[in-house]
Amino acid sequence: MSETVQESSPSAAEPQNEETAEKSEVSNTEALLVQEGDIAGDYLERLLDLLDYDGDIDLDVEAGRAVVSIDGGEDLEKLVGSRGQVLESLQELTRLAVQQETGVRSRLMLDVAGWRAGRRQELTELGRSTAEGVLESGKEARLRPMTPFERKIIHDAIAAVDGVHSESEGEEPNRKVVVFKS
Repeated sequence: MSETVQESSPSAAEPQNEETAEKSEVSNTEALLVQEGDIAGDYLERLLDLLDYDGDIDLDVEAGRAVVSIDGGEDLEKLVGSRGQVLESLQELTRLAVQQETGVRSRLMLDVAGWRAGRRQELTELGRSTAEGVLESGKEARLRPMTPFERKIIHDAIAAVDGVHSESEGEEPNRKVVVFKS
């Protein structure tokens, strides 16, 4: 007489433990961000071909968003424009291309020719020096209108200085950061 032993495996109806569910969710999120980056990379590669611009496209995932960088070509500065205006528009078009294919609104970040990375350093220094100036003088400071990307960097830099805080005021495209002594 032979005995058949069946191994029990969790059925689909059984709930996953929390750790497994979290890992699965992180894995799904990461996969979606990688997919967004791939779609964006393909879209931007076609655009560069149409414009006859040279550039290397790098895809990454940072801080819960897809990050796409284009580097290496001489003409790429034209894709940045004055104060990053062309870059902002190109980023929005790329996000729309991703949304059209995935059905999900994308938060991907696009950088061209290292402009955003350099701008991040400049704005961090501006935020820190403005915060220190407000600490010394006790008077609030209003900065020029900035994009949401720029304001976020300024707010983060100011938050790192004790004794001051910042708020955004105004309506787009004239929204600006105001720094106050706490």
